[in-house]
Amino acid sequence: MTASLDASRAQRLDLLCIDTIRTLAMDAVEQAQSGHPGTPMALAPLAFLLYTRHLRHSPGHPDWPDRDRLILSAGHASMLLYASLFLTGYDLSLDEIRRFRQWGSKTPGHPERGLAPGVETTSGPLGQGFANGVGMAIAEAHLAARFNRPRHTIVDHHTFVIASDGDLMEGISHEAASLAGHLRLGKLISFYDDNHVTIEGPTDLAFSEDVPLRFAGYRWHVQTVEDGNDVAALDAAIARAKEARDRPSLVRIRTHIAWGSPHKQDSAEAHGAPLGKDEVALTKRGYGWTSQEPFHVPPEALAHARRCVGRGEAWEAEWRDRLAAYRRAHPDLAAAFEAALAGTLPDGWAQVLPAFTAADGAQPTRAASGQVLNALAPVVPTLIGGAADLAPSTNTLIRGSRDFEAGSYDGRNLRFGVREHGMAGVLNGMALHRGVRPYGATFLIFSDYMRPAIRLAALMELPVIYVFTHDSIGLGEDGPTHQPIEQLAALRAIPHLTVIRPADATETPYAWRAALEHRDGPVALVLTRQKVPLIDRSVHASAEGVLAGGYVLAEAGGGVPKVVLIGTGSEVALCLGAREILERGGVPARVVSMPSVEIFARQGAAYCDAVLPPSVPARLAVEAGQTFGWHRWVGPGGDVLGLERFGASAPGERIFRELGFTAENVAARARALLD
Repeated sequence: MTASLDASRAQRLDLLCIDTIRTLAMDAVEQAQSGHPGTPMALAPLAFLLYTRHLRHSPGHPDWPDRDRLILSAGHASMLLYASLFLTGYDLSLDEIRRFRQWGSKTPGHPERGLAPGVETTSGPLGQGFANGVGMAIAEAHLAARFNRPRHTIVDHHTFVIASDGDLMEGISHEAASLAGHLRLGKLISFYDDNHVTIEGPTDLAFSEDVPLRFAGYRWHVQTVEDGNDVAALDAAIARAKEARDRPSLVRIRTHIAWGSPHKQDSAEAHGAPLGKDEVALTKRGYGWTSQEPFHVPPEALAHARRCVGRGEAWEAEWRDRLAAYRRAHPDLAAAFEAALAGTLPDGWAQVLPAFTAADGAQPTRAASGQVLNALAPVVPTLIGGAADLAPSTNTLIRGSRDFEAGSYDGRNLRFGVREHGMAGVLNGMALHRGVRPYGATFLIFSDYMRPAIRLAALMELPVIYVFTHDSIGLGEDGPTHQPIEQLAALRAIPHLTVIRPADATETPYAWRAALEHRDGPVALVLTRQKVPLIDRSVHASAEGVLAGGYVLAEAGGGVPKVVLIGTGSEVALCLGAREILERGGVPARVVSMPSVEIFARQGAAYCDAVLPPSVPARLAVEAGQTFGWHRWVGPGGDVLGLERFGASAPGERIFRELGFTAENVAARARALLD
């Protein structure tokens, strides 16, 4: 009888906690007069079960390295996450719940990493969180393979993802799910909230595929729970998913949006708008809620849910004991593990960067980049990445390393396949996990496919490295479909993204150095397909100037310029050629190499003015791309030689010549400024 009463009381408390999540979601959205109440109301049982029975997490230490990760890919349902975090004891107050969607709150409309503790990623653009989950699972598998030893397991956790219909409609989820199935990531578990509702109405207006069958085709373990309120069925499905270690798992859950709302359940209205004061009151009454006071939290629900705090402390303490034993048994590995998590670079790592000389001759910067990457890989073991089926073209394979694949998770070469968007989302998840320094490569033109995930990497300030090759019309015969025009300007328009376009092989090692030293945001390395001349550093300034973003490469004769030529990438050689023409004609010309306008801008006004003197208004920027953004640097008395049209299919040298990218035309445009 006592056991029966205890079980009955536990079930009652479980339901009370579940309904607390629901009512907090309703109240927060109602007070903000903005938000999405329906999905938190439907998924409250799942969230409660995950946080209280299945997630190994520590609310008091949300960054504990071996915690399970939970990603709300359906970021519009953010109140599901905030209510669960508050209830289970994270440092998120009820006042912050009340301030949902308000200026300066920790509870923005869509979850943002770095605000509320326990939020693993910034989600909202649908499908992105799903791909982040795949990246986190890849990082976990790689670190486990690299560091775990017999009788010493220090990396062993799951990644859980909650996804909506919209997440699984977005193309990125197809790409990421296909990759996860191929890699057999057994510690990745995704829940599909099948509520049959989108903003426009029923999902069958535009979505009628068999999602479980689709995921079975990806080689996922698939289950279905027909009633999202069946706590026992959900509990059993999660347990089975955790046991399926040979492949990722999908649990389809049939839910009812705005569950319990007398007039809004199963309606599109409940997706993205407040229920209304009267409907909230009716719904609470249907739940048997004892108070109509907004944001009411029953003390017994809080006490019941916050048992997570003690459990989390015990799990974390047990892990720290294991880490201490590991440190005693494998001190060098333990030091490497802790350095990987901290993201620190080894002492003297930059000393291995190759120094290119005249003997190396002209070469594409993509080729120089490949040499730099392979010089770095042995001394920066956290580097792991690959390309979207373009590794030979982008020179991004780590020689001597195996592929990261099922059964060989210690490999450092990732084969992303033709999945640029999925790759970018996966890289974000890897960086979020910590312990690895991820990079991904493709042609610059295909950065357009990656842009949503690149933007989120910048928003989260993640240290992801992109290697973009075939950077201009110089790629030649593939023609305008593959020749970037607006891509450089578009990337530079993203806040917190650093773009570096080195001029030659000597600048490329410093570009990689700048990328690795930059920890507060993503970096795009932009590289040529075609050969570019090697700049003679015995005559011109050191390539170390790359670290300042822009520097005086060649000074004007007599040291006082009448015109300043600013170039990036392959066009720097044109500027040097134009300088010779101008100097012969009696026009002192300074050449500035500007591989990164973002890094240059960070140097401050004094340095910028020293490189680009305000007293010299005649400035010409030269870049084989859109001119957008350059007028900031050339000023009202300057000009930009760029492109306001698409390219053409022809040898690269011919295209450059036809479109005015010659030393002679650069010199003529510079003289025109003086006229």
